[in-house]
Amino acid sequence: MFRPLRGTQDLPPEEMAKRLRVFEVFREVAESYGYQPFEAPSMESWELLTLKSGEEVARQIYFFKDKAGRDVGLRFDLTIGLARYVASRRDLPLPFKRYSIGKVWRYERPSAGRRLREFYQADVDVVGSSSPLSDAEVIAVAVDCLRRLGLRDLTVRVNDRRILEGFVEVSGAPKEFSLDVFRAIDKLDKIGEDGVAEELRKLGLEDGQVERLMELISARGDPDRVLSELEQTLRDVEVGLEGCRVLRELLEYSEHMGIGDLLNVDASLARGLDYYTGPIFEVHVRGEEDVGSVAGGGRYDTLIQLCGGRPTPATGISLGVERVVLAMERKGLFSDLGPGIDVYVAPVGAGVGKALEVSGVLREAGFRVYVDVMGRRLSKQLEHASKLGVRVVVIVGPREAQKGVVALRDMELEAQREVGLERLVEEVSSIVQPPRRRGLSS
Repeated sequence: MFRPLRGTQDLPPEEMAKRLRVFEVFREVAESYGYQPFEAPSMESWELLTLKSGEEVARQIYFFKDKAGRDVGLRFDLTIGLARYVASRRDLPLPFKRYSIGKVWRYERPSAGRRLREFYQADVDVVGSSSPLSDAEVIAVAVDCLRRLGLRDLTVRVNDRRILEGFVEVSGAPKEFSLDVFRAIDKLDKIGEDGVAEELRKLGLEDGQVERLMELISARGDPDRVLSELEQTLRDVEVGLEGCRVLRELLEYSEHMGIGDLLNVDASLARGLDYYTGPIFEVHVRGEEDVGSVAGGGRYDTLIQLCGGRPTPATGISLGVERVVLAMERKGLFSDLGPGIDVYVAPVGAGVGKALEVSGVLREAGFRVYVDVMGRRLSKQLEHASKLGVRVVVIVGPREAQKGVVALRDMELEAQREVGLERLVEEVSSIVQPPRRRGLSS
């Protein structure tokens, strides 16, 4: 018997419904901020994917040669395709605010609920603005979405890559080791302080440099206090002071957006991708720390130029959909999800034609209607409806068709009555409410 490959999963209807809820809320929130939908290919050239991903991510890319012998890989995030697109579109009106929902692939070690090799991400990005206002806005979109989903007790860790660059300079470590230092610090949650210190020593850093770096990245907590400490520490390091200045501006905008109380400066936050250049951020659910960050991102001002475009600032954030779903499951936030079917129409014998007409009327009224297509006995259809968890069954046989009525059965109350066709929608609505009707433009 064949099974899904390790690190991948089947998503049956009840599981897919959870992710669709996340997608729907994310789309609504993103569009409420003026973001537009965008989709890039799942496959990109190996050269593009490894342009500025970092050594660890490059090792995780699913790589193959296509039939033309080209080196190709599956995307590891939704950002690199956007950067390539913007680089090729010099006529694109800026700023460009986009959102994307899609699968990405990383050959990581799977772990229950936290890491898969194929998983969904949901991103918002602002391309063309260097203002910290755009960083604050993408954080606000993520927070707004998570709150709408019921995850209200949140905390946002923020830092700036330039502060970390300043730490390297203050510690006396060679500047050319900066990216390697960032990658080591990014492993803090996985391997702990001793593990990070050992990684830094393996790079060739002296014990004094390692100790100083570990001391510097321990600063975290109240934004004003931590930034004041960092400004004092980095007083002679211009790049580090610029990072502090930008974070102060980001924090000020966040206050006006109503999310300022969620933000904490954490000098150990590094983020694993090499393309980050400025503010970086992660969102966590309080009490669900073992889930990991449910959203994360940062500024990548050089990536589009590296893809062949003009110098173009950009920032974005990504929701880890699987982690969001896990946090929601733990808090019981899917308890209201039904079977996804409002009405089961059961044709009996020669009543199939009228049953199809009735199902059309119900769909027009906004109901999700399942019509049995097996030609089974009524008892089998009722058994099937029960297994699907459908509350309302509309029975249409030749007798009902001739009389211009249907038999309306409430499976929960085990009650059944005849209803005229002219009152069917009203009677069904008294038992189940149709979901909001959606047009193609919604």
